[in-house]
Amino acid sequence: MPFTMSKPMRFGDCDLTGIAYHPAYLSMLVDVNEAMFASFGITWKELMFERRLGLPTVTLNLQFMKPAVYGDVLDFSVHVRAIGRASLDLETVVTVEGETIWTVRQRIVMTSLDTHKSHPWPDDVRAGLTRYLEPHHDA
Repeated sequence: MPFTMSKPMRFGDCDLTGIAYHPAYLSMLVDVNEAMFASFGITWKELMFERRLGLPTVTLNLQFMKPAVYGDVLDFSVHVRAIGRASLDLETVVTVEGETIWTVRQRIVMTSLDTHKSHPWPDDVRAGLTRYLEPHHDA
């Protein structure tokens, strides 16, 4: 099962034409990813400030199908596709009223904030992420 969450398009998320300003989508994506970790009891604050671990995104592949507009509610479905030694592959589908408006494939790598090198997933984080693991099967 994917992690799901909804976020409204706010006035400040839109450009002068009234449609979503695409960088706002990335800010929303960060919020959704942070909420996914919190859903299994791991806060990013704990990871970063207590454990000294970071979660940088190393790749993003975005596809926009249709713009969102002010007042739309965006429904995010985050699918964990793979969990490596230190990497995490996510595929997020964003819909408005059931219609896909954009998708993103993302790779996050856990790193040490002290060495800035990859760091294996701690067991509790890996266990939490595994709740949402559903490998992608191309048709």
